[in-house]
Amino acid sequence: MTGPADSPSFRLAYVPGVTPTKWVRTWNERLPDVPLTLVQVPAAEAAGLLRDRGADAGLLRLPVDRTVLSAIPLYTEATVVVVPRDHVLTVVEEVATEDLAEEIVLHPLDEVLDWEHRPGRPALERPASTADAVALVAAGVGVLVVPQSLARLHHRKDLTYRPVTDAPRSGVALSWPEEATTDLVDDFIGIVRGRTVNSTRGRAATRAQDGPSGRGSAEGAPPGREAKESGGQARGGRPGAARRGSRGGGPRGGGRGGRAGGGRSGKRGGPRRRG
Repeated sequence: MTGPADSPSFRLAYVPGVTPTKWVRTWNERLPDVPLTLVQVPAAEAAGLLRDRGADAGLLRLPVDRTVLSAIPLYTEATVVVVPRDHVLTVVEEVATEDLAEEIVLHPLDEVLDWEHRPGRPALERPASTADAVALVAAGVGVLVVPQSLARLHHRKDLTYRPVTDAPRSGVALSWPEEATTDLVDDFIGIVRGRTVNSTRGRAATRAQDGPSGRGSAEGAPPGREAKESGGQARGGRPGAARRGSRGGGPRGGGRGGRAGGGRSGKRGGPRRRG
């Protein structure tokens, strides 16, 4: 006998800055009988969590090890510099990395940007986290370059940010272990790719095709059969009655001359008025 422990469920990991709300909402609408559990994980630990089966899939930052994990890139974020509201850089709409040459640019241990050459001057110590680096920016110690979503996540009233036009960017992807591609993973892939419920593979598509009774219709007929029959010859009724009634309003007699006001009087019936 199947118990609660055997019921299907789906675990979705996500890294800081990623907001899975819209996809979770669609999941709950399409698969209300399959609970989705969100697992927040630091960016540096996300790939390991998936490899160890701590989640079925994850929204994480690129790059990922493609020899172990499959990945579908979703979007690429803009990169910004976080500064105090009274900082000189706030007088412009955007900056370049060369504008940071004289700034102390903080480098937290959980950095997610892949720099070839970091701009600015290094701090004496690396902050333990992005949150710690944001606090140092507020204290006037330096500035911080991060993906825009992380600037929003750690928003403070005394700080603001500006886009950095030539900084590396961070891509976000849906990822999962290749050998663990299940129907539920396929369902979530369909959701993030914007597939409709009828085109989604996996359990959601099966539910949509089967209907409530699991047989396509209440009487087990293929979808659309009842509508086809009712639009043609009604069973037990006069042949062709439904077809004739669907073409116009009333019997065919009198429809051609325009005197009976039915059928095709607007097209062929009645004399033409000459101007």
